[in-house]
Amino acid sequence: MVFGATFKIYNSKIVNNQDKLQQLIDLRVKARQGGGEKRIDTQHQKGKYTARERLEMLLDEGSFEEYDMFVTHRSHDFGMEDKVFLSDGVITGHGTIDGRIVYVFSQDFTVFGGSLSETFAQKICKVMDQAMKVGAPIIGINDSGGARIQEGVKSLAGYAEIFQRNIMASGVIPQISAIFGPCAGGAVYSPALTDVVIMSDKTSYMFVTGPKVTKTVTGEAISEEDLGGATVHATKSGVAHFRADDEDEGIMLIRKMMEYFPQNNLEDPPTTECHDPIERKEDTLNEIIPDSTSEPYDVKDIIYSIVDDQEFLEFHRHFAKNITVGFAKFNGQPVGIVANQPNFLAGVLDIDASRKAARFVRLCDSFNIPIITLVDVPGFLPGSTQEYGGIIIHGAKLLFAYGEATVPKITITLRKSYGGAHDVMGSKQLRGDINYAWPTAEIAVMGPKGAIEVLEGRKIKEFSDPEAAAKYAEEKEAEYRNMFANPYQAARYGYIDDVIEPRNTRFRIIRALQTLATKKDSLPAKKHGNIPL
Repeated sequence: MVFGATFKIYNSKIVNNQDKLQQLIDLRVKARQGGGEKRIDTQHQKGKYTARERLEMLLDEGSFEEYDMFVTHRSHDFGMEDKVFLSDGVITGHGTIDGRIVYVFSQDFTVFGGSLSETFAQKICKVMDQAMKVGAPIIGINDSGGARIQEGVKSLAGYAEIFQRNIMASGVIPQISAIFGPCAGGAVYSPALTDVVIMSDKTSYMFVTGPKVTKTVTGEAISEEDLGGATVHATKSGVAHFRADDEDEGIMLIRKMMEYFPQNNLEDPPTTECHDPIERKEDTLNEIIPDSTSEPYDVKDIIYSIVDDQEFLEFHRHFAKNITVGFAKFNGQPVGIVANQPNFLAGVLDIDASRKAARFVRLCDSFNIPIITLVDVPGFLPGSTQEYGGIIIHGAKLLFAYGEATVPKITITLRKSYGGAHDVMGSKQLRGDINYAWPTAEIAVMGPKGAIEVLEGRKIKEFSDPEAAAKYAEEKEAEYRNMFANPYQAARYGYIDDVIEPRNTRFRIIRALQTLATKKDSLPAKKHGNIPL
């Protein structure tokens, strides 16, 4: 539907106030129709909601206040003067989620395929500026074919204006992006600059260069889904923090996530009433660590056992599974949890795990969310692939993130904590506030077997009897384990504040959080640190 008649309404002779009111009603009806019923039907046939339907689902009922409903584009090239739609392809404004104000924009694919024009960008920039002034989160729903080609460089300038605001808002207000359709070319960088990215499965994709150009330049034939679908970015690239089954789940995730974020970096996250007893003991935790140090277990069983009401909002569930991160609550207080996952690659730290955890630690620190670290790490993953890929730099990101964080940091060593990985995982020397260990903890430079190979390897080779050599090695490993591979050596030097009974972990964490409620920590005066990127 083309709204050339819009301007006739603007310019028609107004006889009385009733005519003026009717004119307003008519214009609002036109604006709410977006690109028209036919295009709305097409959107629904694809399993997608419209821009306005998404906002109705996201925000508290009746809370949405729209800005710039009557904005139209200003282009006169390529016959654009005859193609005018009110709102110009993006719905902007503010509303509330559980009574807390948020600013929103929702791209409308029914209008020029959701393509970004000069005025489209100005509408988004306006709500972003307002969100910064007010100190409220900004939530963007992306469903766009990219830049509006008819406007040329103006649309590119519009993207850059949005990017700059994403950068200025980073660490000041929470920024959440939902990808519920195409997001390609320069458009991908705005979500990439935000704190959280959610993609809907099968109906969304993100890539810098699409399949056609990829085919032309590289000869690679690949589909949109395989190049930049939700599964790709949730499992391989790590761009998407969440892969939602559909838009309903994606919107539910946004609403759920807001329970853990403050309005801005000057406020604390919202606490809620807790009915889960603080002193609840979990006897199963006393036996959850296997007797063999090489036997796996699921660290999420521990997480669910100690948090409020067994609720854990996991980030990056399908990416770098050797480390687990996400939000939970202790006595109603939001926290971020970082935990090595022995159930996958023995919980070793590699490039992807380091990037994933570092990003999450910085997210928590930006918004005053305490960090709980559960440690069971055998070290960094060895091999040329990791070294060539820059494990040194990526591991340093996690080191930098923990060392820079000023929020309360509570670390519990569950089992293995070896070598440099021990330092990286919220150690006392990286300004860990309270560091506990379970009796099953082994804190050492390396595991007993590897240590004895280094310390006694030459002597073991001198044995002519293999059985005698094995027995000697076994005795030395036991000696090393008793001397170093336990929590008490670290506790002796004050690197561990206490060795605790596993079943009391929930209570000890809550008590620690209460103690650290008034913690003040600072960084040296500087423009910013130079994190190893």
